[in-house]
Amino acid sequence: MRVSIVIPTFRRRRLLERCLSACLTQTLPEEVYEIVVCDDAGEGDLPFAVRKAGERFGRFDLRCLRPGESRGPAAARNRGWRAASGEIIAFTDDDCIPAFDWLEEGLRAMEGLDAAQGRIVVPLARRRPRDYELNVARMEGAQCATANFFCRREALERVGGFDERFRTAWREDSDLYFSLLERGLRVGRAHGAVVVHPVRPAPWGAGLRLQRNNFYDALLFKKHPALYREWIGGPPWDYYLAVLCLAAGGLGWLRGVPGLRWGAALWALWTAAFCLRRLAPTSKAPSHVLEMAWTSAAIPFCSVFWRLRGAAGFRTVFF
Repeated sequence: MRVSIVIPTFRRRRLLERCLSACLTQTLPEEVYEIVVCDDAGEGDLPFAVRKAGERFGRFDLRCLRPGESRGPAAARNRGWRAASGEIIAFTDDDCIPAFDWLEEGLRAMEGLDAAQGRIVVPLARRRPRDYELNVARMEGAQCATANFFCRREALERVGGFDERFRTAWREDSDLYFSLLERGLRVGRAHGAVVVHPVRPAPWGAGLRLQRNNFYDALLFKKHPALYREWIGGPPWDYYLAVLCLAAGGLGWLRGVPGLRWGAALWALWTAAFCLRRLAPTSKAPSHVLEMAWTSAAIPFCSVFWRLRGAAGFRTVFF
């Protein structure tokens, strides 16, 4: 077995079936690759559905692994690659659509490499997308995103796979990438290996909910401080300043200190500028403008809260 496709999934059966259809129609001969699905939700009849998807294409060797409990995509991927037979592991996600020559191009790029990042294409349906859609589209420039990532089994074994303390789909792939770099392993690009990542519908105010992910930035920083600063950057000092300005303004009004009241005005100016900056490349629909106004005011507070909570939770000095 040359390569194993590992797909973690969590209650997205229709999307998984679409992904499987693309994986089952690759240009590689079927005897050189396998597909391992890792069901992190433990859905009762998903193994049957996966098997039926394979049978439609004359493949009877699809496997669906089931966990004892839901532990997140990092743990699901670990179960997948450790149970797989291939010397190379091709990671993708259940909401992705690999191109028909994805595996073939990925294997070609892996010659002389320990790991390779494939190309991710995020199609946007409109010229001015929502802020959330634009945020998803930034995956196209990711250095390491497991929506399209190839890695040799030996390399995964050397770094210990994914750190299962990352319980959501955030920074677990960056952690793997940094671990590979720190051990001197050869990581490159597979430009010809394409995966399409459509934008899934998101609820109003999704940008605010995403701030919870900052909790895991603290863990990534604790493990790889130098690479974190190099690739991701320093603290969002403007967020901290916005929080302090509003706090000072509120204190000024409560205690009758005129000088401190200017803090509220500075916060309002910063929030307006932040909102306009986010709106510039995105939709001007009234509901989206209202969403940007609300989330721009709240994001600094949520971001700071989750960053500091992560610092406390993982016992590291992180801002």
